[in-house]
Amino acid sequence: MFEEEALALQSQIGAFVRAFGLHQPDRTPCGEVVPVSEAHAIAELASHGALTQTELMARLRLEKSTVSRLVGQLMGRGWVQRGKRPGDARLVWLELSDDGRAAAAQLAAARAARFAALLDNIPAQQRPAVIDALSLLVQAATGPVAVSAASGAAGHE
Repeated sequence: MFEEEALALQSQIGAFVRAFGLHQPDRTPCGEVVPVSEAHAIAELASHGALTQTELMARLRLEKSTVSRLVGQLMGRGWVQRGKRPGDARLVWLELSDDGRAAAAQLAAARAARFAALLDNIPAQQRPAVIDALSLLVQAATGPVAVSAASGAAGHE
């Protein structure tokens, strides 16, 4: 029974990833031609203000080298700039440039429209249950993971 449920969960998550467009790394699910990782990074900077690269790494749950490349790409687009804070010369802070704030606002608007359309396709009385289920799934995904040798291959999507 548990194995059947695990396979059903894997199947449904995979189907959602494809239906929502999460498998297309060069564009966001809302249709913007921006890599998903870049969209997440500028959303974090727009929401939380200036962050250190280490803070951004933790928020995005990415490796240090991946975030370094990501920051380089964002700087290349002119969306992010590095800066120092008075009294703290050791830390380098990342913050959105004016172009980065404009890009973040455009992505936020597209994201809001996409999620509103998605929500509109869910019956109103089921929306709280869907949101609760997703919250539970996030908690499960961020908690400790024990993968046995027998089930390890089944968990990859």
